[in-house]
Amino acid sequence: MAAAKRSQIAVTMYTLRDFCNAPEDIVRTLARVRRIGYTDIQISGSGLMAVHPPDLARMVADAGLRIIGSHIGLQLMRDGLKNVVWRLHEWDCAYTAIPYMPPEERTTLEDWKARAKEFVALGRAFAKEGITLQYHNHAFEFQKFGGTGGVGGKAALEILYASTAPKALQAEIDVAWVARGGGDPAAWCRRVRGRMDQVHLKDWMMIGEEPSWTEVGAGNLNMPAVLAACKAAGVKTYIVEQDACPVTNDPFKSIAISYKNLRKMGLK
Repeated sequence: MAAAKRSQIAVTMYTLRDFCNAPEDIVRTLARVRRIGYTDIQISGSGLMAVHPPDLARMVADAGLRIIGSHIGLQLMRDGLKNVVWRLHEWDCAYTAIPYMPPEERTTLEDWKARAKEFVALGRAFAKEGITLQYHNHAFEFQKFGGTGGVGGKAALEILYASTAPKALQAEIDVAWVARGGGDPAAWCRRVRGRMDQVHLKDWMMIGEEPSWTEVGAGNLNMPAVLAACKAAGVKTYIVEQDACPVTNDPFKSIAISYKNLRKMGLK
């Protein structure tokens, strides 16, 4: 099946991870994603990673979709960069993001400086293969380091991007995690102008006394301001992600709502 005209809106398969455990499940899930209107996906989730890369590439193409990004663990990059590059080439995927760092790798300022140095080396190696390395944030990157007596200091995410060359490491800002970390999502998107081709869009709201993920445009984030900042920053692809779906209890329904809301907000 030929892919349709490319949309600015993609979806990360992490949201649908529970529906990607076996090859036949993946085929059905990809077909449902395409019927919703998405043309592009980001690979994330153990079920997809377990599929032989050429086979997954064929499944995606048969569904009329394209792989525009991926989340691959840092340890996999450390253990076998050549294999990661091969996988990405098989997927015809030009972007890969470090999705998470375990606590023991990020407890001190020295840890963050060491990770920045490591990411630059990885980014340069990927760049030689035509692949752009990104970093995907959560909330812990807003812990501050370098202050005196608990005063001052800089957020770890600020330290990371100040210590890395944009050509070696791009940002993949997750706007809702920025908010959960106490930051301003729109301000952070503007801050990484010129080094963010892709952004993670998600939203959240209070359900009772607990912050809960919800569909893009249905929560507390000022999404029009975020989208304006993303446009100014040079974002090319807006990737929908929802870690959990407590409002709909149906990830497919949730990603459909997010897609429709983003189209109404002007994305094509």
